[in-house]
Amino acid sequence: MNTTVQPQTIYRQDYQPSAFFVDQIDLTFDLAEELTLVKSRLTCRRNIAVSRTADLTLNGESLTLRSITIEGKPCHQYELTESKLVISALPDECVVEIEVAIYPQNNKSLNGLYRSRNYFCTQCEPEGFRHITFFPDRPDVMAKYSTTIIADKKHYPILLSNGNPIDRGEFSNGKHWVKWEDPFKKPSYLFALVACDMDCLTDNFVTRSGRTVELRIYVEKGCLPQAHFAMHAIKKAMQWDELAFDREYDLDIYMIVAVSDFNMGAMENKGLNIFNDKYILATPDRATDQDFIHVEAVIAHEYFHNWTGNRITCRDWFQLSLKEGLTIFREQLFTSDTTSPTVARIDEVDYIRTVQFSEDNSPLAHAVQPDSYIEINNFYTATVYNKGAEVIRMLRTLVGEEKFREGMNLYFERHDGQAVTIEDFVRAHEDVSEADLKQFRLWYSEIGTPRVSVTDFYHADTQSYSLHIKQSSKNPLHIPIKIGLLEHDGREVVNEVLELREVEHVYTFENILEKPIPSLLRDFSAPVRLDYDYSDEALTILFCHDSDLFNRREAGVRLAINHLMKMLTDVQQNKSLRVDQNYIDAIRTVFHTTQQDRWLLARMLMLPTEKYLSEQLSVVDVDGIHMAREFLSKSIAISMKNDFLEMWKILNHSDQHILFDIEAIGDRALKNMCLHYLMLLDDDEIHETLGWQQFQSALGQNMTDCMAALAALVNGPKWRDQVLKKYYDRWHDNALALDKWFAIQASAKLPDTLNRVKQLLNHPAFDLHNPNKVYALIGSFGANAIHFHQKNGVGYQFLAEIVSEIDMFNPQVASRMVKPLITWRRYDPVRQSLMREALMKIANAKKLSPDLYEMVTKSLHTEENYHERI
Repeated sequence: MNTTVQPQTIYRQDYQPSAFFVDQIDLTFDLAEELTLVKSRLTCRRNIAVSRTADLTLNGESLTLRSITIEGKPCHQYELTESKLVISALPDECVVEIEVAIYPQNNKSLNGLYRSRNYFCTQCEPEGFRHITFFPDRPDVMAKYSTTIIADKKHYPILLSNGNPIDRGEFSNGKHWVKWEDPFKKPSYLFALVACDMDCLTDNFVTRSGRTVELRIYVEKGCLPQAHFAMHAIKKAMQWDELAFDREYDLDIYMIVAVSDFNMGAMENKGLNIFNDKYILATPDRATDQDFIHVEAVIAHEYFHNWTGNRITCRDWFQLSLKEGLTIFREQLFTSDTTSPTVARIDEVDYIRTVQFSEDNSPLAHAVQPDSYIEINNFYTATVYNKGAEVIRMLRTLVGEEKFREGMNLYFERHDGQAVTIEDFVRAHEDVSEADLKQFRLWYSEIGTPRVSVTDFYHADTQSYSLHIKQSSKNPLHIPIKIGLLEHDGREVVNEVLELREVEHVYTFENILEKPIPSLLRDFSAPVRLDYDYSDEALTILFCHDSDLFNRREAGVRLAINHLMKMLTDVQQNKSLRVDQNYIDAIRTVFHTTQQDRWLLARMLMLPTEKYLSEQLSVVDVDGIHMAREFLSKSIAISMKNDFLEMWKILNHSDQHILFDIEAIGDRALKNMCLHYLMLLDDDEIHETLGWQQFQSALGQNMTDCMAALAALVNGPKWRDQVLKKYYDRWHDNALALDKWFAIQASAKLPDTLNRVKQLLNHPAFDLHNPNKVYALIGSFGANAIHFHQKNGVGYQFLAEIVSEIDMFNPQVASRMVKPLITWRRYDPVRQSLMREALMKIANAKKLSPDLYEMVTKSLHTEENYHERI
């Protein structure tokens, strides 16, 4: 759906409260495939603190207005535009009734109310409700909702909305109706409606106060067996939130509906969460271990929103991190408690460093609390979500776990039922802890990634040791820096949290008998770039001995980067590549001393990704990074062949049917890391006896092992077509399994990858209108650096064409897919020119959505006359 309105920049400083409150909204939907009628009854009350004369302004887009009445009488004093309905001369209190017609079957944007496959579904965050009916579609207008849904009973036997069902009935024409009532006030973005014919898995949960909550998960016909893990995850999240945050569920029913066509991962609508089915459906034969972790995490995330987002919501969209950053943090604590704390933290930090740091280093850089936006859809970002979570983690570190929990309780008590700000959240913690958090608040306005530089000096005469720490921020931030000091045998002598408040500060430690090795920024205690000149010897000691397991792995990453950067220089100077034997020895030592935690060991054996390596360079050398990393990976494989082979054989007996056992996940992670390295060897016997054997035995049994083998085999011409056909024959009727099939081909290293991606666009199983398919095929190709960044620019032109096509019907997906082109200035001059040319091709389209317009113009730093092009 394309806009015909000049995009306007919205500024945080311009916020004004709504001129009217809506205390109650009663909705009636008469659903039909040709046309849907929506009647709304708004009980309005003037906000006299704002104005005694202001008009009632209602947002509305793509709506056909049929009638308006005020207190039961026809209304004629209104102005209707493409985006608003303004009603004038209203009394201070009144009932406004509006009827509109909408066409959900034509809605391919998956925003608002849409009909897809054989169901009606909504997505209203952030501004989808205005595509359903006229309403002040802003988060600070909170109302109680009742929703009556009318639909054909045969085709739509299940009618769902927020809250609890209070009445139902049937008509003589084959239609039936259900009325839902939500007892809690909520903003319009939390409204939800589903009309469908699905299977339902039911269970219940008894809260700590003794209430029984009915649990329902609705899935497409035939998928019920794949929903049991999700049901278990719901109950685990509900119990955890009671214990960790004193939060109890508040409705009689908690429902999830899993749909195939959905732009986001999931949506926390009050009492009726709508999920992309990839985050609900999971059995070992169809889902990997990582899929199971994501299912559990996303379910927990959306459930936790019931308090951090629903009961307390955002005053305006500039406060988005108030709910998303906070709920990501709560989700992270949950995942840490229910899986491996160290691996969970490693994965969180890897995402921050590859995605959020990259965002900071692009034209799209913005603060956790941005000052402006054109299209709010573009600010559902790693900065708002994940950096926002890191800011809250720092707050918890600074005030302590006990005071943080007290601060959360005060926040819940003080603001329940309100639309509030980030400032309100911080103030609650300030009031409880009595800490001065004024300087800490600067984290919310900081744009970019702060850099922390550390130098040190050992004073042998006084047996003291000094750390000189300096931050790059012009306005000094309050930065918690967890550190440890290790002697050369690995024994820890200091473990502290330093609080850096000044631009620079010297910290001195007494009674240090020898110059220690500093273990800095433990647990990634602040989202900063750390500069410290570690020697390879010091990193090796930390890699093998640091008591902080996160920093053990971190030392291994830094050690690998040191070697890869040296090799990159050799590539650029056309020198022969070699690997330092000391590095291989360190890998071998870690391999044999960390086997009690196999999941962690698998992460420690993983080299930094090409994406992360590119973040270390001011000008990205795509080919050089790829060549150096491939050479180092193969060198490790050659040197460690026997170690990896022996471990693979030990672990290959694992039970294929274990659902979600932490020890088994670790076994599979290590086995498949060994397989990854072994499959890099030019050894046909290993490829056949390990890769092919594992693929065949795991196909249809264990998706984790199957995908690990498939990922290796598709990069060899001998096996590629055979394994892809065998996989497709097994899973041709399973959409989520086929997403993996599309993604793995788009991620391949073989030279014809782009041509294969283009062919797959015409595959019967591919659907450009399905976001999951687009993310799998187009998104995976955009992340395939060596092929996306081909020096002739064909990858860029391909993406530009696809993005422009998608923008015609789904701007949200288009704006996500364009991101690989946004960082064009970080590449060599040839690639810069070609990437910019692709962006200009998008920018010059006759019609451009506000979503894509904002992404492209910010990247190009040009504000060409948008109006002339539409």
